[in-house]
Amino acid sequence: MKKTLPLLPILFLIFGGCQDTTPPTVTITSPVSGQTVNEIVTITVTTQDNKGISKVGFYINDSLVLTDTESPYEYEWNTTEYEDVSEHVVKVISYDNSDIFTESQPILLIVRNGVYLWGEYYSLNTTELDLRRSELTGSIPPEIGNLTNLTSLSLSENQLTSSIPPEIGNLANLTSLDFSHNGLTGEIPSEIGNLTNLTQLYLNNSQFTGEIPPEIGNLTNLTYLSLSENQLTNSIPPEIGNLTNLTSLYLGSNQLTGIIPDEICNQGDSSPYLSNNQLCPPYPSCIEDDVGDQDTSNCP
Repeated sequence: MKKTLPLLPILFLIFGGCQDTTPPTVTITSPVSGQTVNEIVTITVTTQDNKGISKVGFYINDSLVLTDTESPYEYEWNTTEYEDVSEHVVKVISYDNSDIFTESQPILLIVRNGVYLWGEYYSLNTTELDLRRSELTGSIPPEIGNLTNLTSLSLSENQLTSSIPPEIGNLANLTSLDFSHNGLTGEIPSEIGNLTNLTQLYLNNSQFTGEIPPEIGNLTNLTYLSLSENQLTNSIPPEIGNLTNLTSLYLGSNQLTGIIPDEICNQGDSSPYLSNNQLCPPYPSCIEDDVGDQDTSNCP
């Protein structure tokens, strides 16, 4: 008699042999463990599986915050909702299409939504910073550019030296900036032209050199501009004529040379202060009686 095998074990061999037993691989690729983060940080994951990925769960301190079902697998973490200067464990769990999962190696991230300036800690939510007459010394830290919510910043009447960091151009919400009466040196950075909401700019009574950056013409909301009592050279840029809202312009006591551009007549009602430079005639008709004392010995 012919011997037959039971059907059930054969089916098990056929279908059971194809069962997925390989878990996915998963790694948090960015940021790295130990990193300090602020504001919105993107958590990026790399995950693979021979049968495909169905979903990735993102966990902050063991709490599920997002389930992502589409590649690239990322989570935009708003750290401002967490306590400042705090540590948090981040991990992800990746599931394949057979619901087999792998948990990533966790990473530790430090939330710090603020910066240290001259030994003091300031939140990134700070809107006004008045450090006038605070006996500040040294240079202006580039980290000041992280305080992007600032609308008013005054560091006047201190003993600050060195140049203005280009990061100052990040403070696009500023309406008033006062760095006057310091020992600041170097050129006025072109990034100052990014501060298009400024209505008042005080850079007087320091030791700035070089030319007035033409980018200053971007500051069309300015009503008050003071660059006097420095060591600025070269000619006044014609872009000064873009500042049609100016009511006060102080460029005196520098080493400015050349012809005053006619565009200076585009400013507001008051006459500019230009005395004690080396500006050459003929002067624009709107200010010819108000140029003050000029050293014209090197004029043509």
